[in-house]
Amino acid sequence: MDRLRERAATTVVVERAKGVVMALTGCTADAAEETLHGRAKAARRTLLEECWITSAGGRPPGPAPARPPPAPTPATRTRRPQRPWTPRHPSRARRRRRRPGPPRPRLVHVDTHQTLARCLLDHLAPELDADSVLIYARRPGGGLELVGHAGVDEGLAARWRQVPPFSGVAVLDALRSGEPCWLENFAEDSTRYLLIGEPPERWQSRVWLPLSDGDDSDLCIGVLRGRPGVFSPRDRTHLHAMIRLCAGRLRTFTAPSEAAADTHTDAVQALFAALPVPAMLLTPLSGASGDVEDFRVDAATAQAADLLGSPSGEPTGRRLREVRPDLTDLPMWQGCLDTLAGGGPYESEPFAHQETVDGVLELATYSVRVSRLEDALVVTWVRHASSDRQEQRLAELQRLGNLGWANWNLSTDEASWSAQVFTILDRDPADGPVRLVDVPALALSDDRPSLDAAVKALLREGQPFDASFRVRGGRDVRHLRLVTEVVADSHGTPVEVHGVVQDLTARRRAELALVESERAILTQHDVLQSERVLVARLQNALLPLPDKVVNLAGLRVEVAYLPAQAGIHVGGDWFSAVELPDGDALFVVGDVAGHGVDAVATMAQLRFTAKGMVSTGSSLTGALARLNTLLLHSRDAHGTATMALARYHAADRRLVWAQAGHTPPLLLRGGEATYLPRPPGMLLGAANAPYFEESEYLLEPGDRLLLYTDGLVERPPENIDVGLARLADAAITHPADGAGALGTLLAAMLEGERRDDVCVLDIRVPQDS
Repeated sequence: MDRLRERAATTVVVERAKGVVMALTGCTADAAEETLHGRAKAARRTLLEECWITSAGGRPPGPAPARPPPAPTPATRTRRPQRPWTPRHPSRARRRRRRPGPPRPRLVHVDTHQTLARCLLDHLAPELDADSVLIYARRPGGGLELVGHAGVDEGLAARWRQVPPFSGVAVLDALRSGEPCWLENFAEDSTRYLLIGEPPERWQSRVWLPLSDGDDSDLCIGVLRGRPGVFSPRDRTHLHAMIRLCAGRLRTFTAPSEAAADTHTDAVQALFAALPVPAMLLTPLSGASGDVEDFRVDAATAQAADLLGSPSGEPTGRRLREVRPDLTDLPMWQGCLDTLAGGGPYESEPFAHQETVDGVLELATYSVRVSRLEDALVVTWVRHASSDRQEQRLAELQRLGNLGWANWNLSTDEASWSAQVFTILDRDPADGPVRLVDVPALALSDDRPSLDAAVKALLREGQPFDASFRVRGGRDVRHLRLVTEVVADSHGTPVEVHGVVQDLTARRRAELALVESERAILTQHDVLQSERVLVARLQNALLPLPDKVVNLAGLRVEVAYLPAQAGIHVGGDWFSAVELPDGDALFVVGDVAGHGVDAVATMAQLRFTAKGMVSTGSSLTGALARLNTLLLHSRDAHGTATMALARYHAADRRLVWAQAGHTPPLLLRGGEATYLPRPPGMLLGAANAPYFEESEYLLEPGDRLLLYTDGLVERPPENIDVGLARLADAAITHPADGAGALGTLLAAMLEGERRDDVCVLDIRVPQDS
């Protein structure tokens, strides 16, 4: 027996030392045993002594012999040999240096993940400058649970205790690949991963080392350092050895969730498992700020997982947002928070859910109810029967149509109304419905006689009716409609009346508003038509149109003015074509911004002033500068206008022209169309001191010159350059041969409705001039 006991004790020590050697060097068990024998022989120690020294990190647990012991005899095998301890000489101990390589780990008894995390931190802190150690376990749902930690406060541990199975989590990447995840560049790693820490900069370098604990749950140990930099090869070898050394012990641990389960939890779970309805028990989880950031599912029925729509399996023991990440976007989430805050039970709107009943897919209707149970919440799903759904649909129909049903039993003189009828009549349901004969008393005095006559005819002759009447509800008058049908007995006597009450107030208000709008539109239309006629007459008086071709200074001039067809306003386009006292000719086209009386008044002012200035000897640029000043100091100081002035010298056929923000004249010569280069000139009324220049051009016999306003070429939203090119093409296609040539050109240019006024001066130089 003594030999067996000694052999058993020796075997334990030898096997533990072999495990240490295997963890440090990565060798096999046989190679580890040979290594121990070699060390013992070289140091002149027994195998048991060498195993004790290796297991204890380099120091034997008690006195060591000064020389090898003699071979055991049968007399000495009855007890373990006790050898005296001889200390080394101090100077020799100082001269002895530690061999290079990873440090020897210490074997410490641990029985929980939390204890293991503290022991690892105590060991790794001086060797690797480790600040914290975290141990995560992957649960069946795919999420992570923090099962052990050291070097972090409880608040941070609570916030990172549950990690949903999201992408961008280094721990999950390490567990999926089965290889360590080295995070040694914080700037780069922070862009790839969601780093643990508040703030994450607290740990500049970290490593996640995956490990399987043999219990269908993967574990990962994280070592976090505050200093930046890479892990040296020696550090990596040390960490790999540490992981291999911990692997065996972790197999004996019990999962925290199983260790934490007590009789009370088992009873609650058993109770929920026996419930015939979908339900679950939620415990709130608060963040650092004290606000509820999630709920833990402490118990749930089998039907709850299906209704949650979670593909990740059993929800018990997991966070609610891990089961349904999109839950915060649903009204149920806010309902849970309100109920927890003391706002009373919450019930959601009904929703459809597809489920399998007897192997057949069926669409059912559910609603969620949340109730508070001390500091927890009980969530249940209520399945609505077909009768409940029909009742609900009827209520929704009455609410959406703003109508309700009423029933009067004439035999028993009883009445029953739906809830919507009380709402329509603004009557307290506690007062009950009124009898049919008393319904006319609810109407206003003006509508009461007709409604009373309809009710009496129904009671007397069984005639149904459709009557409209008004009642006073609150602060306003409401328009109602009552439609009835009669149920008679075998003798034709009315015994029951069914009716529908509808609120037509919104429709009546809309009809009245529409009538008022139509009346206002007609009135405004008449006013605007009168204004248009007045403005048109004023414009005709100020801008008479010649009815034939005019000869001025040897030129043939044809004028066209076409008002806009879109809208009812008259614009401010104008022209002037006059012969000056010295025999020259003056041609002007202009366009005042705006429409109506104001535009016509400004047009007349500019037209007559420009003609007067040039007739009395003013230059074209001088006239434009004075007209600009006149426009700035007129009644409408913000008015603007464009203008083109041209003076034709008959003696040498020289054309001098200037412009103020106007389109250039079009010259046709020899079958080609050319726009005259525009001299500088700014829009009238745009600046206090604009700059204008004149430009000269010699006309030849047969030339044709077109001065026009922008209504001829503009077609919104196209660019005006497109309209100018279109005018040049049309002028070449329709030459000025014979009478009516201008009308042909305008017909080609103005297709469809005119949106703006058009004014054109068609100036031709005769061939024999």
